[in-house]
Amino acid sequence: MIAYLEGKIIKKEEDRIILLVNHVGYEILLPANVLETMGSRGDDETTSLYIYYHQTERQPKPTLIGFNLEAEKEFFQYFISVEAIGPMKAVKAMTLPAREIARAIENKDVITLQKLDGIGKRTAQKIIATLEGKMGKFALIHPGESIEKPVQLGDFTDMVLDVLVTQLGHRAPDARTMIAEAFERNPSIGTPEDLFDEVYRGEKNL
Repeated sequence: MIAYLEGKIIKKEEDRIILLVNHVGYEILLPANVLETMGSRGDDETTSLYIYYHQTERQPKPTLIGFNLEAEKEFFQYFISVEAIGPMKAVKAMTLPAREIARAIENKDVITLQKLDGIGKRTAQKIIATLEGKMGKFALIHPGESIEKPVQLGDFTDMVLDVLVTQLGHRAPDARTMIAEAFERNPSIGTPEDLFDEVYRGEKNL
C-alpha cells in the first residue's frame, strides 16, 4: 500500500496532479484545499504528499488521494467514517481547510459545513453527530506547511509537541508557547488528550 510519495509535479488538472517519483508518474486526487497549495510551487520544487489509498471490490482500480500533512490524512479518515460520505464525496467536499472543518464540527456550526461542496443541512448535522468531540487535534492544524523537528521536553508533553510540529505544521517555538500557556491555564493537565483539549481551547479564544 502506498502511504507517502515525494517527487516533482509534471501535470496539474482540475482536481488532480501527476507526481513523478523515480521515473514513475502517479495520478493523485487532491481535495481543493490541498490543490490550492500546489499553485505556489515551482516546476523543479520537490513535492511530498501523504497518501490515502482507496481500492474496493466495487472499485478495483486504485485511487490515490494526497494531503500535505499526515494530520490532514487522518482527518480525512475520520470524515469518511460518517455515513453516506465516501472517499470520492469527501475529496469534493473538502473545499475548506481541514482545520476550519474541524472547528465547525466542534462548534456545531451547521452553516459553515453546508458551504462544503455537496453537503446539505441533513448531512452537516450527521457529520456533527458523528465527529463532535473528536476534532480538537485537527482544529489545531497550522494554516501553513512548515515542518520543524521539535526540541524534546519531558514526560508526555514531548509527544504533544511532536504532534503539533511534525503532524499539525506549527513551528517548534510556537508549539512550546501553546503548551506552556495551556499549563498556565490548567496546571492539573495529566494526559496528552487533556493537553490537546486545553491547547485547542486557548487557540479557539484567540
